[in-house]
Amino acid sequence: MWMEGICIGGWGSHVYARGHLATSSPTHPIKPALALPIREYATYSLSTRGRRRRNNMSVGAASTTAPDALRKGIAEFYDESSGVWEDIWGDHMHHGFYDPASDVSISDHRAAQIRMIDQSLAFASLSDESNQKPKSIVDVGCGIGGSSRYLARKFGAKCKGITLSPVQAQRAQQLADAQGLSAQISFQVADALNQPFPDGQFDLVWSMESGEHMPDKKKFVNELVRVAAPGGTIIIVTWCHRDLSPSEESLRPEEKNLLDRICRAFYLPEWCSTADYVSLLTSLSMEDVKSADWSDNVAPFWPAVIKSALTWKGITSLLTSGWKTIRGALVMPLMIQGYNKGLIKFAIITCRKPNTP
Repeated sequence: MWMEGICIGGWGSHVYARGHLATSSPTHPIKPALALPIREYATYSLSTRGRRRRNNMSVGAASTTAPDALRKGIAEFYDESSGVWEDIWGDHMHHGFYDPASDVSISDHRAAQIRMIDQSLAFASLSDESNQKPKSIVDVGCGIGGSSRYLARKFGAKCKGITLSPVQAQRAQQLADAQGLSAQISFQVADALNQPFPDGQFDLVWSMESGEHMPDKKKFVNELVRVAAPGGTIIIVTWCHRDLSPSEESLRPEEKNLLDRICRAFYLPEWCSTADYVSLLTSLSMEDVKSADWSDNVAPFWPAVIKSALTWKGITSLLTSGWKTIRGALVMPLMIQGYNKGLIKFAIITCRKPNTP
């Protein structure tokens, strides 16, 4: 998204460059597209945190910025940038899923965004067979509702979407109403850490590239588990930092510094690893907990983003979107460094809530 694209979460933690996605894989080399100076704006800093124990993330709010200020920054960022992304890329504000060895055509990119949804469902062993279909879904960090509408149609389910952005919630509902889905889908402004739903309401709890915005990962995961119905499925697709090795207690200082600088532009609190998510879900007695690194599978998306960003429409849209969106573009070289170093990972984590307490 330019919200989950030039920003953070979805596109949330992503980059543009004159090459490929920056990852630790030698098959996807990337060179910085920008060499612009980066101004330091946000007041929160990961460098103020103490050392962490091995594979044990800090699960409290990681920034020194008040939670209300962080929420406000995220909401304003998406208020500014959502229209830009929709205008250029449509209503699916997340990456596409590709075969890393494939020769991806320009026309395939939006299809790849749908494939990302389908691959996530398949990874979680969910299908549209009648005995597996979820009847109720929550889209946590829904953007303008692309996933919500797709999932509601696919499963014939009721879906509720939540976002911090009033602009997103309004646009998501407009699109649902225009597509004849008003009886199935509703959207509202709400905090993922304090969801306005009763316990055990949803058969599918869906979070596509929003977890990176959460300042308290433990509370975030607890809320996902709380609103999941017994037997329900939880799917988290998010940006993480690399897993720690058995001999490490924390990321290296230079890695923390790199993520810290990215956070200041992207309204991101402290990151966690895929292993941290797995540990949290396991500690809550979730079943079938599994994860995968899909960094290589999103790599072909970057050339397409670059092409769209370098068109006249892309450039003018970016320049008129607001400073928060522009500021995100200025730290793209740092994102590239993170991918090249193997520090940043694109991860999926899924599980199932037990049928009995």
